[in-house]
Amino acid sequence: MDKVVALCKRRGFVFPGSEIYGGLANSWDYGPLGVELKNNIKQAWWKRFVQLREDIVGIDAALVMNPKVWEASGHIANFTDPLVECKKCHGRFRADQISEGICPGCGAKDSFTGERMFNLMFKTFIGPAEESSNTAYFRPETAQAMFVDFRSVLDTTRMRIPFGIAQIGKAFRNEITPGNFIFRTREFEQMEIEYFIPPPQNDSDWQGVFEHWKKEMVSWIRDDLGADMSKVHEQEIEAADRAHYSKRTVDFEYDFPFGTSELYGLAYRTDFDLQNHQKFSGQNLSYRDPDSGEEFIPHVIEPTWGVDRSVLVALLSAYCEKEGKVILKLRPKLAPFKAAVFPLLANKPELAALARKIYLDLKADFMIAWDDRGNIGKRYASQDEIGTPFCITVDFQSLEDKMVTVRDRDSAKQDRVKIEEIKNYLAQRI
Repeated sequence: MDKVVALCKRRGFVFPGSEIYGGLANSWDYGPLGVELKNNIKQAWWKRFVQLREDIVGIDAALVMNPKVWEASGHIANFTDPLVECKKCHGRFRADQISEGICPGCGAKDSFTGERMFNLMFKTFIGPAEESSNTAYFRPETAQAMFVDFRSVLDTTRMRIPFGIAQIGKAFRNEITPGNFIFRTREFEQMEIEYFIPPPQNDSDWQGVFEHWKKEMVSWIRDDLGADMSKVHEQEIEAADRAHYSKRTVDFEYDFPFGTSELYGLAYRTDFDLQNHQKFSGQNLSYRDPDSGEEFIPHVIEPTWGVDRSVLVALLSAYCEKEGKVILKLRPKLAPFKAAVFPLLANKPELAALARKIYLDLKADFMIAWDDRGNIGKRYASQDEIGTPFCITVDFQSLEDKMVTVRDRDSAKQDRVKIEEIKNYLAQRI
């Protein structure tokens, strides 16, 4: 973990937030390479689950919603963690994460206050006066906007149940004990789908849809994220530990260097949310079947992916060392740069000119790096370290045969490729 964190800082994937002011606990900024990796993950997810499917549409909703939303959803009453405080060091911790009564801060034993419930939502105020009547909250999840906008989506699309609404966006939770780099932060990003189905007549009706989404999530983890599947485990969550709205929850856990913990979640929310929003808002949120005329409140299957945890797993899965050098074997479609272009010698104008022309031509279609510093071996090592899958070298022979050398990051195999065929060569492999 320390090696990945150091790489992220050194090469511009992730920086400590507000660093010049001493930082802010568990606040992280994505740097030039990190924002590309993060965006590539989000784009791959959006393409797979929204653009390539006919049964899912997307929205992008506001971060601050009417406070009544959180009353209806149960977050004001139920979105809490048990908090205890150490009487010696005054550190505050989640009660369910204290082992054998020992304080994680100072090591004191059995020095805690009694438990009290702590609401995880960030409170803010709308308007100039900080009065209780102006209280609002930053959303703790992206899901509720998809329920609140359910009627608007129905009225503006031709979607028929079963169908889903997808969203990628920020959420905020005032975690008592955040930590482990970008794994648990107070500001994070989710990729989420609310998949609406008819009220099940029996358990097999919703279980079939649940299993479909479980397979989809496994496929994403394996094929898109590139995770080591031996480190991925499905955990059935017992009723006592499930969220108040869930009839069934499965967590996809990952063996992180700091221990096994949740990566993604899949829940069957029944009709809890739409029923409550219909009750609290007074608006009709039912669905009328266009064929039978039957009217009902849909039930919901909810697959949830964390963006920041996806970034972390992609980095951990890709990180490897060979002969003392770091190679980041990211999936090519996730890599910040798809290729890097080198002139063999930077001080030869004819090589630099041809290389620059190739670089600018490719840059119209791909994220391409330019590197003319040091010898070729050092350039290869530099690009391997940030996960660039292909390196393109323009040499003196290129001036005559109009071909370049393309080196593969993972195999170190080199191909001679015609300049006019480079785009197709890269596209097929990305």
